Amino acid sequence: MTSAVNPAPLWQPDADRIAAARITRFQAWAAERHGAPADGGYPALHRWSVDELDTFWQAVADWFDVRFSTPYERVLADRTMPGAQWFPGATLNYAEHALRTADDPARAHEPALIHVDETHDPVSISWTELRRQVGSLAARLRALGVRPGDRVSGYLPNIPQAVTALLATAAVGAVWTSCAPDFGARSVLDRFQQVEPVVLFTVDGYRYGGKEHDRTGTVAELRRELPTLRAVVHIPLLGTQAPEGALDWSELTSADTEPVYEQVPFDHPLWVLYSSGTTGLPKAIVQSQGGILLEHFKQLGLHCDLGPGDRFFWYTSTGWMMWNFLVSGLLTGTTVILYDGSPGHPDTGAQWAIAERTGATLFGTSAAYVMACRKAGVHPGRDHDLSRVQCVATTGSPLPPDGFRWLHDEVREDLWIASVSGGTDVCSCFAGAVPTLPVHIGELQAACLGTDLQAWDPHGKPVIGEVGELVVTNPMPSMPIHFWNDPDGSRYHDSYFEMFPGVWRHGDWITITDHGSVVIHGRSDSTLNRQGVRMGSADIYEAVERLPEIRESLVIGLEEPDGGYWMPLFVHLAPGAVLDEALRARIKQTIREQLSPRHVPDDIIEVPGIPHTLTGKRIEVPVKRLLQGTALAKAVNPGSVDNLDLLHFYEDLARNRG
Repeated sequence: MTSAVNPAPLWQPDADRIAAARITRFQAWAAERHGAPADGGYPALHRWSVDELDTFWQAVADWFDVRFSTPYERVLADRTMPGAQWFPGATLNYAEHALRTADDPARAHEPALIHVDETHDPVSISWTELRRQVGSLAARLRALGVRPGDRVSGYLPNIPQAVTALLATAAVGAVWTSCAPDFGARSVLDRFQQVEPVVLFTVDGYRYGGKEHDRTGTVAELRRELPTLRAVVHIPLLGTQAPEGALDWSELTSADTEPVYEQVPFDHPLWVLYSSGTTGLPKAIVQSQGGILLEHFKQLGLHCDLGPGDRFFWYTSTGWMMWNFLVSGLLTGTTVILYDGSPGHPDTGAQWAIAERTGATLFGTSAAYVMACRKAGVHPGRDHDLSRVQCVATTGSPLPPDGFRWLHDEVREDLWIASVSGGTDVCSCFAGAVPTLPVHIGELQAACLGTDLQAWDPHGKPVIGEVGELVVTNPMPSMPIHFWNDPDGSRYHDSYFEMFPGVWRHGDWITITDHGSVVIHGRSDSTLNRQGVRMGSADIYEAVERLPEIRESLVIGLEEPDGGYWMPLFVHLAPGAVLDEALRARIKQTIREQLSPRHVPDDIIEVPGIPHTLTGKRIEVPVKRLLQGTALAKAVNPGSVDNLDLLHFYEDLARNRG
């Protein structure tokens, strides 16, 4: 995947852009105040940030003027992973920082949020109005008996009310958790029953793909199955009356009340996020007010280069960590764009139309959406005025090289393309966007500041230019403080620290190149290992899905009881395509020539569709378990899959092979 010769970059920031970048100003300031290297650009700054971890995070807190209501005793009291202790003694509040722009008379009436639905008509909410609503709702939550540490849940789409509810929850010191309304009752209960919420914010339904989807029956089931609820708040997105016993959103947010921000310890829980939960109950991942505050200031304010005057749009739902990350754009004084609806309504190019209508400066989406636009022949730069878009960022899966080329050719040649990779587990990125570095095709620009990202071989030795396990050798403030209902920490430990004690192993295969960029190859727990040659599934997908006949694919490597190895490739064909011998031959030739003769599949099998998690990731490990003969009920958590019926195909295939 990588070369010893530094290839010509696809894009290079010019001198003016480098000089104007906030990360450049931060480096000069940190050199003067905290001993950071003044020269050497980003590589030198990154080296300092991991070598002088305490000083770096102190500099981040100072640069972004983090308001500690009581001072911290030291930056990092204990570096041990898991269990690192950050900023002991400090108290603060996340919501207070998210709403600070409302204190600036020059900006208070500018939009904090711009909401867009499938009508594509933007509606703005000012900083003043958002703060007023948060103040009103926080006071009402306190009146309902919500106290610091209580859990508050949202069954909500990506609408302004969800942001208000999150911020009001944080202002009170309670713990937020959310699911998107396309999640079925079982999926939601698998998550919310673990954390026992005292308040539930709900909608009566949502609009998607030009249709209204009623959710009143699901909400009634959630109310029945969550006995800890003290209050349910009804948001009439489809215009229905509040059901009996539910409170009305407009009544709770009508007062003109200054927010009162509970000052909580740095490590006080802010929210609970959930792993995809494909093989058992989702992990309930708890992150802290202070840890998220610092990590998101760094990630959004330095890596994404966001600040006042910017508009931040990321296509996401409230069931994905990127929604929480998007809301944190408020920390930097950025206007956040919330889109609620189908990514492809009324046509595949819809997200580009939204970026144009809202004046987005950073547009984030999935790699899958970029590739869908490429296959559909969308021409965003020709059909839309995207002159304000400085950066297109992608995540969810690695952006294939063809995706980089397409964005460069079809959006704008002078476009910063940021493929980023991180995880729900840290609600941030390990590697990705750096505004001052070049972009190379198929590569993430660099490891992020404060993140000692390495690729390790099976013996725990760092490797450059070779595939290895993604590890992080120092703590990050946004690493989970714990998992819910994991009293001895064993589930947390086993998730990340079992393979290399004291070192975070994320479960991805990566290559760190000789010029410091990062290539993601896919999940290491579904790695293809043929005759000792390892390859990530993402490499196969990137090659195969260039073929116009292939809509999507799934590859599995199966160790068989007799010592053999079976590697089938499942393909979901584009409309009108036929899996004949000619197409099979082209698929095999593509893999043989572009990747490796060893990774030509043993069988190519047409399937009715590829199963995904609810957040859109291909389900590889559960399919592997099904093919090994595991019963469906044990191989996968049904509530975590977008289309359970698709898994019956693999179950039947295993039965027939057996």
